[in-house]
Amino acid sequence: MGIEKPDSGEIFLDGQNITNLSINERAKRGIAFAFQQPVRFKGITVFDLLKLSSDKAINKSEACEILSKVGLCAKEYVDREISSSLSGGELKRIEIATVAVRKSKLTIFDEPEAGIDLWSFQNLIKIFEDMKKIIKGTTLIISHQERILNIADEVILIKNGKIEQIGTKDELLGIVPEKPLCCKLGENQ
Repeated sequence: MGIEKPDSGEIFLDGQNITNLSINERAKRGIAFAFQQPVRFKGITVFDLLKLSSDKAINKSEACEILSKVGLCAKEYVDREISSSLSGGELKRIEIATVAVRKSKLTIFDEPEAGIDLWSFQNLIKIFEDMKKIIKGTTLIISHQERILNIADEVILIKNGKIEQIGTKDELLGIVPEKPLCCKLGENQ
């Protein structure tokens, strides 16, 4: 996403070198990123955050539809402020909604299961399965959780900063990673 600069090599998206592009320029090209721990924006409502995240103007009805897709009762959340009163699972779902509303070419989730309970984790898996049907781009999930592998089209094992192996869940199941796995869902980019 451009938060960290690479030590070496180049990064390409759709055949174009994006290595030196800023975060904003990368977002405009169709990359979305969800943090391991969602950012809390004090003083902003869920609806305002969804409007800011969207690549087009959305109304409250559309925002409610998006919230429903991530398992939140829209009426209870659309006008709610992003604050410490929200649980880790609620924040994660709101963050997923802000990423999903962009309909990006490439969506990156950094350990989306971090800080959420088991019930929310099961719903998170369902949300990713639903996103796979809705979003036409690629979703990259960085995770330590083996259960995420069940929804992956392709698994990339990274060890000591290098790609060690690429394959399906079944091909890589016997390998125990030292670092998070990257799971790719959807189209190839």
